Amino acid sequence: MAERLSLSRWDEWYDIGSWQDPRLFHADPSDRVLVCPSHLGNGYYQQIFLDDDITLVILDYEVHHDLVLDIPGDCSGIEFEFQLAGPRPGHSFLEFYFGMPSMTVMRARKRYFKVEIFFGPSKLNNYYFQAILKRFTSRDQRVVNSLLKALYRSCGGGHSPSQATLLKRIFATNKTLNDALFKHLVSKELFDELLNISYAARSPITKAMQSLIEQILSCPHSGSARRCYLKQKAMELVDLRLNAMTHPRLPFDELNHVYQAATMLRENLTNPPTVETLARQIGTNRLKINQGFRQVYGTTPYGYLRDYRLIQARQLLLTSELSIDEVATAVGYSSRSRFATAFRKGIGINPKTFQMQTWHYAS
Repeated sequence: MAERLSLSRWDEWYDIGSWQDPRLFHADPSDRVLVCPSHLGNGYYQQIFLDDDITLVILDYEVHHDLVLDIPGDCSGIEFEFQLAGPRPGHSFLEFYFGMPSMTVMRARKRYFKVEIFFGPSKLNNYYFQAILKRFTSRDQRVVNSLLKALYRSCGGGHSPSQATLLKRIFATNKTLNDALFKHLVSKELFDELLNISYAARSPITKAMQSLIEQILSCPHSGSARRCYLKQKAMELVDLRLNAMTHPRLPFDELNHVYQAATMLRENLTNPPTVETLARQIGTNRLKINQGFRQVYGTTPYGYLRDYRLIQARQLLLTSELSIDEVATAVGYSSRSRFATAFRKGIGINPKTFQMQTWHYAS
């Protein structure tokens, strides 16, 4: 049974550590070091403050048993995460924080080893956001802007703000929206399209990125020289990560075929078409569909379908009163056991445990 921790601050579950902890790769008295309580796990979380609202984080820990963390929406910004060990080792992720609380599952006896670079609201302005947004397809850019406008309206804003006004208002308000409210805030169509953004925001860690990460972890300097060195390497790592987001150079027709196929899969969860059927109905061939999904989503058509089923299942468990069997049927699984296996593998805990934690979360 997973243990649930309801936090009033995201860092509340840690204990205060020491910058002289021998487990750290390098440290300075100006760093903030947190450690896992011994009854929950072992390891550390190290914050290195590079500049006003730019933070480098090195974390390396594991927990003794499954944990479900209710994390409040007490921070806003953009995070570049480079996962060296964890659920998706060797991958980097881009995370947007708009002051929304979340429920996070941490797996027992699984090492979490990551390097993160976090930009707070004052550093975002429009520069970093635009640098990210311009690397999305025009379709995904429209989806992001639609999400921002929905968030802006939830903060009491009007209907036609500039993007700069959108960001400023959202980050300043730090609106608290849990998953259930978020589900009602956005349309089903927008919610579905946000899945594309999650794929666009993740990327394999390249050799060049790995080299910079190793330089960050083995920093030879101390004091102000260390801070300057780490900031330079962090910015170089961010630049590499942004460049890796450039969308695959698919011809427009082929890209449109992939989007059509993805829509057909989402609309037929209980009886999904075969790849051959998808290709025939769209007017292409199986090879191009498979290759297109690999380029756009980094997975197969059925990998995409599996991910979407789990996203929908998670939302149903959060926002509905359906039973586990009913959720399994709704997202296309023929049996509860198959659904439970897929959910546990993808989310980290059993769907029943997740649902029980959700009831506490909602209350």
